[in-house]
Amino acid sequence: MTHLPFFQSLEATKLDMGENNISTIAPQSLLGLPNLETLDLSQNQLDDESFRQNSMLNLTFLRKLNLDNNEITRIPALPPSLEELKINNNKMTVLTDHCFEGVKNLLKLELRMNTLYEASVSPTAFRPLQKLLDLQLDKNRFRFLPVGLPSSLQVLRMKENLIEEVTVEPLRDCIHLKVLDLSHNYIHDQSITNSIWTHLKSLEDLDLSHNRLTSIPMNLPRFLRKLILQHNKIRHIPAFAFRHMRVSLQSLHLSHNELSTESVERHSFVGTYRSLKELLLDNNRLRDIPRCVRQFKNLQVLRLENNQIRQVRQWAVCHPRNSGSTLASVHLEYNLLEEESIPPKAFFCVTDTQGLVLFPQQDKRT
Repeated sequence: MTHLPFFQSLEATKLDMGENNISTIAPQSLLGLPNLETLDLSQNQLDDESFRQNSMLNLTFLRKLNLDNNEITRIPALPPSLEELKINNNKMTVLTDHCFEGVKNLLKLELRMNTLYEASVSPTAFRPLQKLLDLQLDKNRFRFLPVGLPSSLQVLRMKENLIEEVTVEPLRDCIHLKVLDLSHNYIHDQSITNSIWTHLKSLEDLDLSHNRLTSIPMNLPRFLRKLILQHNKIRHIPAFAFRHMRVSLQSLHLSHNELSTESVERHSFVGTYRSLKELLLDNNRLRDIPRCVRQFKNLQVLRLENNQIRQVRQWAVCHPRNSGSTLASVHLEYNLLEEESIPPKAFFCVTDTQGLVLFPQQDKRT
C-alpha cells in the first residue's frame, strides 16, 4: 500500500497503518476519522513532502502519533492535541525555532536514531513545550547537551551520542528532572562541571555507564536513588563521596571497572550504610571483600563475582551485631576462593539459601 486510503468512522479512536509503503497522505484520507486518538504510521516511506498538505491538522483529538522508521527530516505540522510523538530512526537533521509551535500539550517526545547535534537544534526549539516530561535523544550526534531544554522535563535520555562535556547551562532550569541517562558517551572526570549537580535537586536516577570516568563524580545530587557507573575506568572511590546522601541512595552499580582493594577506602561508602539496598562490585580487581560491606544495614543484593578474592574473613559479610539482616543475594563466583577456607558462619545473615552463589571459581593455575 503506497497511499493512505480514505476512512470513514465516527467511532474509530485508533488506526494502525504501520509496515506498509505509504508515501502520500491526502487530507481527505483522515477527514472521516474525527475522533482518532492514536495513529501509527511507522515503517513506511513517509518524507517531508508526504505532509505538505498538513493532512493531520484536522485530527483534533489525536493524542499519540508514531512516525518511527520513515524518511522525515523536519517536524511536520501536527495537531495541537498531541501528547506523545515518536519520530525515531528517521533522517531528522534540524529542530528549528518554531518546529513545535503547534504542539504545546506534548508530554513525551522521542527523536532517537537521527542525525541531530547541538548546532542543529535552535536554542528556542523547545520553548513551546512547557508541559514536556520525557525527551529521548538517544543515538544522535550530540557532543554537548542542547540548550533551551524545557524546565518541565522529568526524563532526559541521551545515551549513545558523542557527548564529551557536561556543563551547567543546558540543565540549569531542569529543576524537575528525575531521570538522566548519559550512558555510552565519552564523558571523563574533567568534562563534568563540579557545580552541575547542585541544580538538579529532584534527580533520582543517574546513568553514566559506559563512559571514561576514573573516579566517582563529586557533589552528586543529594536525593539520588540510583547511580549507574558500570563499564567505566573507575579506580578510586574517595572517602566520604556519598556522605551527603544519607537517606537516599538505594542502588549503586560499579560493575566492570578497575577497582582494587586499595582503591576502596575505609570511609568510601559513608552516607549509604542505612539506605543502600543493591551494591554491584562484580568484574573489578578486588582481592578482598571490602570491609564496609558488613556495615550496611538494609543491603539486599551484593555482587562480587569475577574479582580476585582469595578469602572470606569471619565477619566480612555478616557481622553478629548487625541483626535483622535483609541480605538475600550474594554472588562470589569466579573468584579465587577455596571452599574449605570459608568460615562456617561467614554467610549466616543471607536470608535466602539459594541467594548465595559461590561456584564455579577460577582455576588458580591459569
